[in-house]
Amino acid sequence: MKNLIEEFRWRGMLQDMMPGTEEHLNERMRTGYIGFDPTASSLHIGNLATIMLLKHLQLAGHKPVALVGGATGMIGDPSGKSEERNLLNEEQLRHNQACIKKQLEQFLSFEGDNGAVVVNNFDWFSQFSLIQFLRDVGKHLTVNYMMAKDSVKKRLETGISYTEFTYQLLQGYDFFHLWKNYETTLQMGGSDQWGNITSGTELIRRMAGGEAYAITTPLVTKADGSKFGKSESGNVWLDPTLTSPYKFYQFWINVSDDEAFKLIRVFTLLDQPSIEILEKEHAAAPHLRILQKALAEEVTRMVHGDENLQQAIKASEILFGKTDAGALTSLSESLLLEVFEGVPRAQLNKESLTLPISTLLSESSDFVVFSSKSEARKMVEGGGVSINKNKVELSDSWHLPALIHEKYLVVQKGKKQYFLLEVSA
Repeated sequence: MKNLIEEFRWRGMLQDMMPGTEEHLNERMRTGYIGFDPTASSLHIGNLATIMLLKHLQLAGHKPVALVGGATGMIGDPSGKSEERNLLNEEQLRHNQACIKKQLEQFLSFEGDNGAVVVNNFDWFSQFSLIQFLRDVGKHLTVNYMMAKDSVKKRLETGISYTEFTYQLLQGYDFFHLWKNYETTLQMGGSDQWGNITSGTELIRRMAGGEAYAITTPLVTKADGSKFGKSESGNVWLDPTLTSPYKFYQFWINVSDDEAFKLIRVFTLLDQPSIEILEKEHAAAPHLRILQKALAEEVTRMVHGDENLQQAIKASEILFGKTDAGALTSLSESLLLEVFEGVPRAQLNKESLTLPISTLLSESSDFVVFSSKSEARKMVEGGGVSINKNKVELSDSWHLPALIHEKYLVVQKGKKQYFLLEVSA
């Protein structure tokens, strides 16, 4: 059986663990779980770091359990939060639970002795009355014990509701329920979950005299220490309708060198020799961004599949002049607009397309690439202008290429300056 703790160590994915955890895992197949709150209809790449814990757990021969918090999601975890979370209604939570369960199923295998299980804690908490829960569970943890947790102490100055204060008790009971019914002896999570997880091990000890273990992973942050998982436009989601495969790929390809060295170990399944080879190649030629490309390809393929990865690579190469007209015209309209998001954009009527090319590029009312016809003519003659990846010529026989999706022209000036024209009837 593969040593899971050693795997986590070299990948930089081990923050804390309870004494005896490594020996416990090395004895035989164990069952471990991670909880996911359904606060949105999709998981994001911050969640992907903990999904990778479950993935490695299974690859090491152990059985993973993914818990979707249908009940705890109604309350909200105060860990890492500076203020009270807005509560979602039951209908929205059910929708989110179904979406998240479907996403989790694409990362784990559900076959064999260590096939994964997805559970929902609403199934057992919905059977509890308040009095029963307080009598059977609440009496086992003191208020002093609960207030000593960092997730609570950090909120005492700004205020924490009784609702969120009880979260660790509910999560602790999740662990007890899984320990009792699924032989789950391990809970994993981000480092901010240590208090909640150890509340679970304590409940198991006090309620049944049992033993359970805990592992946390460092929270993944950017090089400047800020929260990882967001782009300029917000969260980077795993759902392709919220973050397209192209933008997903772009997020990873644009991480810094320092980040790439850390992230490729956390977010890919590449083994240690393969990663060390990539690191040496990258160090020898940083401008080639070898680590970023490997990281972007591995993670995009894992989340969105090879076909979407190839589309993202093809689309990305367009901006760097490495593709031909065929690659440009093969893009879907939505992907075309994503690739050229942020470049100067203008609308032209079809009559403008009959103008001489030097006039079109310099004197169109809403679209000026060159300050004069002579400048346009000079750059065209030097081969520095392309339309739809076709070099522009001044000869009488040259014609504008066909419109992409019957309404777009992509004008390229030099190597990197682009303009997107939308031609109206």
